[in-house]
Amino acid sequence: MDTELKATERDHLRRALELAEGGRGRVSPNPLVGAVVVRDERVIGEGFHAELGGPHAERAALADCRERGEDPAGATMYVTLEPCAHQGRQPPCVEAILEAGVGRVVIASDDPSEKAAGRGPGILRDGGVEVGFASGAEATAARRLNQPFRKHARTGLPLVVLKMAMSLDGQTATAPGDSPWISGPESRELVHRWRAEHDAIAVGIGTALADDPLLTARIEGARQPTRVIFDSQARLPLDSQLLQTLDQAPVLIVTSPDAPNNRTSSLKDAGAEILVATDIESALRELGRREITSLFLEGGKTLAASFISSAQVDESRTFVAPMLLGQDKGDRRAGPVSDTGLSLAGESSASSPPARVTALESMLQQVGEDTLITARYKEW
Repeated sequence: MDTELKATERDHLRRALELAEGGRGRVSPNPLVGAVVVRDERVIGEGFHAELGGPHAERAALADCRERGEDPAGATMYVTLEPCAHQGRQPPCVEAILEAGVGRVVIASDDPSEKAAGRGPGILRDGGVEVGFASGAEATAARRLNQPFRKHARTGLPLVVLKMAMSLDGQTATAPGDSPWISGPESRELVHRWRAEHDAIAVGIGTALADDPLLTARIEGARQPTRVIFDSQARLPLDSQLLQTLDQAPVLIVTSPDAPNNRTSSLKDAGAEILVATDIESALRELGRREITSLFLEGGKTLAASFISSAQVDESRTFVAPMLLGQDKGDRRAGPVSDTGLSLAGESSASSPPARVTALESMLQQVGEDTLITARYKEW
């Protein structure tokens, strides 16, 4: 049941949301969570889930109370996600809340996972704690904070974010001999931050062959994403940068069932993991089983078209650069999305045009000289 909150209480929830961001890129497959403990309108403790395997936000906030010499008994805890009641990498947070004598808990969003789903709030109420759920902007922000976690909990699939960069005339590649970059340095720096925030990054074999990319997040101290190559016939060269840098991040190659055995065996021997899938959704389901909750789709018009046609794009982030590139005779650079989709049962296949997908909401912002268009297509 939603609780009417005063303006100061909404401020505390917004502070909890700010704190939760401190775990971004470090806690997956766990959710981002922040907590604030307040007594007599005064904050006496704060905390957030900082790293996978570390204390959850509620326990961190209660520990902060102790460090400050404050007693949380009878206080109100504002938390961005309902407290857990199950034993995982950490003990249940409801136990710590009850032991501390917290009198009231205000929750910004539910936990849709099967092992949670209302258990924590129920146990707290049974223990005499007043429990309320927030509504409005703070509740919406709390749900959006954890879209990868929420989708994975509900479907078993990772959240898919499609990144594109194009010129004003819709081209996604420069002519031979030109600088390969369309987007500016500020945009490319932002992309590295996004890589670090996702569990995995994916490109198609066409991009892997053409660019020989590293696909790492060039940010000091960043957790490196799993590098996923959609390569139906296992054509990734054994001397590629991806396979030469397995000490930096793992490489997972998605192949079709009819990929040549000698090629898949060679890739395995080189240290890559092979995932056999028949289509995009089955590939995503296998990634989900590996606790990959977010997939950053970065390279290849064919791969982008396949994900769009399969209705598997949750969000897109498109950089539009202030330039005109024109179009060469072979139409090599035309358009950000290919009209042929990748088929994991074969190298590529002609497909019907992708169905129109309308965004639930979109946002424009300036990044250096580029314009970034962020669009969300699904809400979890």
